[in-house]
Amino acid sequence: MTGVLPSQTIETMLARAEITLAAPLLEGQIQPASLDLRLGPVAYRVRASFLAGQGRTVAERLEEFEMHRIDLSGGAVLEKGCVYVVPLMESLALPAHITAVANAKSSTGRLDLLTRTITDGGEEFDRIRAGYHGPLYAEICPRSFSVLARPGMRLNQIRFRDGQSVLDDQTLAALHAQAPLVDGEAVIEDGLGFSVDLRLPGTDLVGYRAKPHTGVIDLDRIGAYEARDYWEEVRSDKGRIILDPGAFYILVSREAVHIPPEFAAEMAPYLAMVGEFRVHYAGFFDPGFGHAAAGGAGSRGVLEVRCHEAPFVLEHGQVVGRLVYERMAELPQQLYGAGIASNYQGQGLKLSKHFKTPT
Repeated sequence: MTGVLPSQTIETMLARAEITLAAPLLEGQIQPASLDLRLGPVAYRVRASFLAGQGRTVAERLEEFEMHRIDLSGGAVLEKGCVYVVPLMESLALPAHITAVANAKSSTGRLDLLTRTITDGGEEFDRIRAGYHGPLYAEICPRSFSVLARPGMRLNQIRFRDGQSVLDDQTLAALHAQAPLVDGEAVIEDGLGFSVDLRLPGTDLVGYRAKPHTGVIDLDRIGAYEARDYWEEVRSDKGRIILDPGAFYILVSREAVHIPPEFAAEMAPYLAMVGEFRVHYAGFFDPGFGHAAAGGAGSRGVLEVRCHEAPFVLEHGQVVGRLVYERMAELPQQLYGAGIASNYQGQGLKLSKHFKTPT
């Protein structure tokens, strides 16, 4: 059956050496519809971001662009504004009919930590062709905060597909009629549209903006940092804010999203014509996200927003992104939020797990 491969199929791929590991698998590394990828022991500081390109390997391109290499084994700082390439502990030997797509994990995106997967012969970030045999690399560019990284850290994840099973708008509308995907009217056009909430109940706090000069964040420290040391509160009583060029914001969707167990979804940026900003770090939504049976009653989508060249007025209810739904090849044995310590089930406006909950 075509569709996104569930956790039990990923386990089978590991047993068949279609996915190979440089270190033993960690508990929780296999998610309902994806596999977390782990940093290896060395990072290469490079002059610029790059793709290997057809017929070339990442190792060959590193010979061109490497500035110096960093041993991560004792922990090392990846500095804001710099670009690094890190070989990952996972490699692939995909069957001819299986493709893969990678993405930053939720906590990675919420730190404005641009993380993309590159491959030998690759001509796109995060897209891995059918039948690919070879290593995987993470390109990492900290945008707002310098971070302390170590081997084994999981900044991005990979999802595997057999064929294409994206729901068209007609099918998506029928699914919403059967099992509501959002708590309200569904805007369906090339996926399920979602909008920004700038009128949160009982407060004028509508988001956070990254401070320009902060300390280092140790990616292994959970709930360790005071939000006020890294973020400015964004407040509005008018249902609008002005985004500043180059600034990074954490906002929240107006809609509470529901991903039924038979489906997965991917966040995609909305059309560039809507304004001078981007909701970026398009991410995965696992089967069961916001699903009542898995401990949720719909969950807000956290929006990681970066403004481009000009200041831009963002209004309450403005559509800023879309969710593209896909069928699972089969029902996963484990759902998001159901006993797997999912960090963001039932979330609202929420910073990454590294920060203490603001009072």
